[in-house]
Amino acid sequence: MHLVLFLIFALFALAGAANLLLQKHPINSALSLIVVMSSLAVLYLLLGAEFLAMAQVIVYAGAIMVLFTFVVMLLNEGREEKTWGSHAARVVGFPAVVALLAVLASAILRAGRHYGMVSLSDGITTTQDLSRVLFRDLLLPFELTSVLILIAILGAVALARKDDGNA
Repeated sequence: MHLVLFLIFALFALAGAANLLLQKHPINSALSLIVVMSSLAVLYLLLGAEFLAMAQVIVYAGAIMVLFTFVVMLLNEGREEKTWGSHAARVVGFPAVVALLAVLASAILRAGRHYGMVSLSDGITTTQDLSRVLFRDLLLPFELTSVLILIAILGAVALARKDDGNA
C-alpha cells in the first residue's frame, strides 16, 4: 500500500512540477507549486517524518506560497481572462481525484482492521533531535534563507511600485 501511495503522490508532484512550467499565468503556476509542496508533505508522511510533513504544509504550502501569490498579484498588472477551467483538469483531474479517494479509502479500511498492531522502533528521530540540528548546527543557513526571502519580497515590491515622477 505504501508503494501505491508513493507512486500516486510522486506522480502528483511530477505533474504539478510540469504544470508549473507549462502554465502561462503566474497564479496558476503558484497553485501548481502548492500541489507539489503538498505532495512532498505526503511523501514525508510515508517516510515516517510527521514533523517534516507538517512543517512542509505549514511553512511552504502555507506561508511561503501566500507570500509568492501576494508578490505575483502585486506584479501582475494585466487583467486575467475568465475561463471555465482547463481541458486537462477535466480529463485527468477528476479521474485522478476519484482514484486517489478510492486508494485512500481502501488504505483507511485496511488500517482499521490492523489497528493496535503498529509499534514504534527505537531508531526514530525525535522532534527534539531535529530541532537541535536545525537551530544549532544549521542556524546560519536557516536564518540566511529567511533574510533572502525578505529581500526577494522587498525587491518585488520595489519593482512593482509605480513611479509617477515625484521623487
